[in-house]
Amino acid sequence: MTLFEPVAHGGPRHTVPVDVHLVLRRDGGSGAEVLLSRRAGPVYASGMWHLPSGHLEPGEDMVEGVIREAREETGVVIAAADVAAAVTVHHRPPQGAGSRIGVLFEVRRWSGAPRVMEPDRCDGMGWYPLDGLPDPMVAYCRAGLDAYRAGRPAAVHFQRPGDPVAHAAQAVDRTRLVPGPPTGGVELPHSLREFAEHAVGRIAEAADTSWARTGSRVWRLTGSDGGIWYLKQHRGPAFHDREVAAYRAWVPVLGRGAPRLVAADPAARAVVVTALAGRSPRGMLLDAAAEVRLHRELGRLVRALHRSAPERLAGPATAAATVKRHLEEARPHLAAGDEELVLGLVRIYEDLPRPVLVPTHGDLQYRNVLLADDGEVTLFDFERSEYATATRDMVRLSDTWTGRPDLRTAFLGGYGRALTPAEELGQDCEAAFDAVSGIAYGARHQDPEVTERGRRTLSRLHAAHRA
Repeated sequence: MTLFEPVAHGGPRHTVPVDVHLVLRRDGGSGAEVLLSRRAGPVYASGMWHLPSGHLEPGEDMVEGVIREAREETGVVIAAADVAAAVTVHHRPPQGAGSRIGVLFEVRRWSGAPRVMEPDRCDGMGWYPLDGLPDPMVAYCRAGLDAYRAGRPAAVHFQRPGDPVAHAAQAVDRTRLVPGPPTGGVELPHSLREFAEHAVGRIAEAADTSWARTGSRVWRLTGSDGGIWYLKQHRGPAFHDREVAAYRAWVPVLGRGAPRLVAADPAARAVVVTALAGRSPRGMLLDAAAEVRLHRELGRLVRALHRSAPERLAGPATAAATVKRHLEEARPHLAAGDEELVLGLVRIYEDLPRPVLVPTHGDLQYRNVLLADDGEVTLFDFERSEYATATRDMVRLSDTWTGRPDLRTAFLGGYGRALTPAEELGQDCEAAFDAVSGIAYGARHQDPEVTERGRRTLSRLHAAHRA
């Protein structure tokens, strides 16, 4: 077959040779295995491992070609109905002799035992794990198998002059995997899919589960073997660094009560974590006893998190400047007396004894909690984790305690101790500061839920401090 073919208008039309490659696959003791042959004699890439393969002959279609090559090279007999298209590779060899198209076909059923049929061109044949391919292997063949393992329908493998023929000797991998259209859910960005598949293997489906009002992106991943993970891309490096540090140093003490970090990529600001069972209690209609059990278990988990690293003594109070900045933004949305209440609590907070700081979740509220059918409670989303006061970590959850003192009692029962009078007062101050911050944020981002939570908190604090 020629590389260029004349056309009526006088210009050349690009044509390429077509190769067919046989991916004869079986289930081995440690997973999927494929049949490879070692080239020998006066042939291209002698001494290197390759899939059984060859060029199409005149008048032959691709399926006929791979069946013929399988019979001639390995002795196995394959029915056309058992041939499945797997991967197409656009390849250019390092000699710069033009490109070619290689089509890989997967076959899982055949007749006969594979054996060397052309000893003048092949001196070895054997089964090898897909995850443990031998060297040296022809880089062109390896590119096709890499795409096959990743579940991609195509790959581009354009080598440059001087590149080695063998994959093992390559300084740079020239393989570029090409994704197909999404078969379910949504298509992941290419770089994130590569990161995730290096971590957990082939991904069959991705579903976007991002929280609407955050800058982070989250996908629920379903692996080709049915496994479930979550992929998260953080909105910025600070959130990424905080979550990764928490997963590595603090979160393991929670055991089954939190996800496990599988992989992290600081350049992409991405993590893969294990999945948890359950649903968010946010919006669930729980009976009183079930909600009491939920808060008691949350108290136990938070206690373990707070004790996961040594305490630190807080520095001098610095709340005033931050709170006043939030007040400036929130002022048009505050009720009468709100600003005076908050400023009074700022003064109280600055006069309190310096508190100790502990490892905290940083955003403890129902939307970061899961409740399983068997009652198991778990925490996730640690991107706001930091050293802070224990009471600060309870502020957002305490919104659910309004009118429900039994929930507060249950949480502190699980936590293992009551709050001191100074902590009680400090938590009121921190709740006011969080409320003003939330109202400012809600107004800026048109988020009515966060705004309303802040207003509820200030209303509760007005009543408490009048009393």
